[in-house]
Amino acid sequence: MQLQLDGISKQVGADTHIYPLSLSLVPGKINVLLGQTRAGKTTLMRLMAGLDKPSSGRLLADGVDVTGVSVRKRQLAMVYQQFVNYPSFTVFENIASPLRLAGQLGEAEIRSRVEAVADKLHIAHLLQRLPGELSGGQQQRTAMARALVKQAPLLLLDEPLVNLDYKLREELRAELKELFQHSQTTVVYATTEPQEALLLGGNTIVLDQGRLLQQGPTLEVFHHPASMRVAEVFSDPPMNLFAAQVSGAQRAAELGGDIALPLGPHLQALGSERYTLGVRPSHVRLTPASAHDYRLHCEVELAEISGSDTYLHTRHGEISLVAQLPGVHELAPGSAVALYLNPSEVFAFGADGRLAGSPQRRQAQGSAPWPA
Repeated sequence: MQLQLDGISKQVGADTHIYPLSLSLVPGKINVLLGQTRAGKTTLMRLMAGLDKPSSGRLLADGVDVTGVSVRKRQLAMVYQQFVNYPSFTVFENIASPLRLAGQLGEAEIRSRVEAVADKLHIAHLLQRLPGELSGGQQQRTAMARALVKQAPLLLLDEPLVNLDYKLREELRAELKELFQHSQTTVVYATTEPQEALLLGGNTIVLDQGRLLQQGPTLEVFHHPASMRVAEVFSDPPMNLFAAQVSGAQRAAELGGDIALPLGPHLQALGSERYTLGVRPSHVRLTPASAHDYRLHCEVELAEISGSDTYLHTRHGEISLVAQLPGVHELAPGSAVALYLNPSEVFAFGADGRLAGSPQRRQAQGSAPWPA
């Protein structure tokens, strides 16, 4: 399905939930709505579904205006954050329920569809159980199967993995990506997690406080954020940002104190003025990656273990720097550590917050969770 939003906005009393925006979903692909809490993702999904009416603008489905059409008359399916299943129905009957409600298929076709989608989501062995007998991951798989069995041309998923533990989220993300890659369904997937957007791929739409900041192929948005705010939203842990004065004579950025960071080749054209430089935590290392790396002596404030990574919080004078290090690193607060930055991996943003220079894309290396 080709879904277009033309000047859509949503006002609730004196509060603006969605400022006027226009966008087109990429048909037959994954479209990720990426934004922090209260960015407007759920509101926008409810407008797409017909659960709410926009304050202005139109929604077009394959060129047909469906702005005033109720959700019951739309060809779509939706999965929510919560595990929404009928508690007295078996898993089979939960999945079959939208097909029975439509009343257009015979029993044999219903059974065939249910068994096929249950097999894809690895819950075929659970079809005779009740939801109360399932784990959280199995309950959400059941809810997804009920949405997928409809074979609707538009599938909306509102942070469907947020209530699952880390391991289950990782497992389901990989399965969903594989499932959607071989589907003709247009998928809209809302998330607060940049890593989830990167794993799913497709197209990403960045929202912030009801405003559309940027949209495009996911890797393009990640590597070339249109603004400092997009870079902040699309980085977890948050991008390290530093106020800097670029020196034309030395082709270096002075970050204050004794730090004069050389400019990489992609930033040589910057004028002699003030910028904000950005470095992703995954690009801050304990050992140099090349002879061009800049060494910065820091003091450890906190070594935070997160999954299989260590988030190392450090300080050099007035500058705070977070490094995302693969593996477990036990470094005591107050201890000294040398960190390395590669000038070729530094972003630059102008005084207006717009992107002034971004690193050239290269092949990802090692076990870092982010594309380099």
